Amino acid sequence: MKRLHNTWAVVLAAGDGTRLSTLTTDSDGNPVPKQFCSLNGGGSLLHEALQRATRVVPRERVCAIVADQHRPYWRLDLWALPAGNVIVQPSNRGTAHGVLLAVLSILERDPFARIVFLPADHYVADESALAGSLRETAALLNRNTQGLVLVGIEPDEPDPELGYIVPGQMLGDGSYAVEQFVEKPQPRVASDLLSSGALWNSFIFAANGAWLLGLLRQRIASSVEDIATALARDDRSHALARVYERLDSVDFSRAIMQGAEKSLRVIAAAQCGWTDLGTPKRVADTLRRLDRLSSKPALPQTVYRSSARATGFINLAAQHARLGLSQ
Repeated sequence: MKRLHNTWAVVLAAGDGTRLSTLTTDSDGNPVPKQFCSLNGGGSLLHEALQRATRVVPRERVCAIVADQHRPYWRLDLWALPAGNVIVQPSNRGTAHGVLLAVLSILERDPFARIVFLPADHYVADESALAGSLRETAALLNRNTQGLVLVGIEPDEPDPELGYIVPGQMLGDGSYAVEQFVEKPQPRVASDLLSSGALWNSFIFAANGAWLLGLLRQRIASSVEDIATALARDDRSHALARVYERLDSVDFSRAIMQGAEKSLRVIAAAQCGWTDLGTPKRVADTLRRLDRLSSKPALPQTVYRSSARATGFINLAAQHARLGLSQ
């Protein structure tokens, strides 16, 4: 498998996953972030995202951004990564700060890095199909190092719970300009978007590291300065902890991408059985779809390539059945 030189992958796994807490609370009443749970008894969602990343880059260039308070959960999933590839935030301060810390950490090691970012809460039925689109995304940055490339998924049904990207003009490299974002539209609007060629917003994206750092510096300049200064200190862990104590939570989509549409491109990834697992309803819809595709109660063996070390802390399908949730 050809992998692109200077291409890195970062799995975003620092979130708390509170929208899924009805399914992710353990027997002691403790909420387990969803990325450390399994969909149906196999590997955790984080483990699956790491496997997804290795389809694009070698393991030595796969990183994970995590939060220190989740250490009991992620230390088993991340045991196989090089220690320097586990990027630990002192606490979760939103996706923008997670992306920023990852960018700064990788640019220290590879000033020419191109970085693909992958959320850790997705389910993908056809991993090979998505991997092809991810490699295409990274390749676009070989030809044009400027801008941020989004991966939009071709929808297989109108889903009002997802965000949409409306593509604009086709560009010379085969990607499209971004005309508009539509977040969680009404059902009728979702159907219209589907008919007009809109794509599901997967929040998978890629950018040249130096370019992305420049964009972050435009939007959250003080955070860039404070975190970069902390990383330059001999006591970087303590310095970073002090910085994070005063950081606000900042969302990457709202604070960084909105207003930067002219710098965004999108590629259309073919239908691959993609979904995010952000809400109990989305988990239920995914389980129902899998049940229709297979007469077996468990997922096909090809979905999980897990060792016992990587098994999720909570089985979302079992929790869903136990609680008798209708959606």
